[in-house]
Amino acid sequence: MLKETRQDQLGTHLEWELDGVTARMLNWFWCNMEKCDNLWHPNQHIGLSWMIDPRENGPIGSIHRAPQKWNDGKLITPYIRLDDVAKVPPHVRRVLKYDHAIIAVGYDLEGKEETYNLETTRKEAYRVHQWQSCECGVVGMSSAIPLHEEGDQYEDSGLIWAAHAAEETGNWEVFLPQLYQLYRVITDPQICPYYSFELEGTGENAKYKYL
Repeated sequence: MLKETRQDQLGTHLEWELDGVTARMLNWFWCNMEKCDNLWHPNQHIGLSWMIDPRENGPIGSIHRAPQKWNDGKLITPYIRLDDVAKVPPHVRRVLKYDHAIIAVGYDLEGKEETYNLETTRKEAYRVHQWQSCECGVVGMSSAIPLHEEGDQYEDSGLIWAAHAAEETGNWEVFLPQLYQLYRVITDPQICPYYSFELEGTGENAKYKYL
């Protein structure tokens, strides 16, 4: 359930709470997205695939290709890399207040998959999803943050993303508990990898506890 959408000097933020979803389910989700990308947003996601699979070297540095169409009707195909919390810019870490998080950055790699160089490829923005256990299940926040602290925090694109992300987070409550329970019978990590995104510390001092 979406609780609030707001913009501040750091970017655009969605505050949410999910009934029946656990922190462990969300940990599982981020490494098994190909199993449920269309369920995550049935009307706007077109089909996710891994460019660098988390089964190879873990989730940090993994890249997924995620074609999608937002509420403005524009088709985009971002390549999204999961980054190490401790290595992203300080202004991105400032939003971290819960005890689990992923930080992703989008790249425009369309047509360049075979020759890509992330050091020279244009980045789009940071996306931060964070969560922790609460009485009902989990409470969390999703944020769209400019690449640089002095970036334009009030672009219309932030609100367009927020409308898309609000439906994504709400859909976790609909499908994730059932899907997670179905896949629990599979213990092979090459089919169902699992990693914990639990943090030590908050804000600029945050780092992964296990990754």
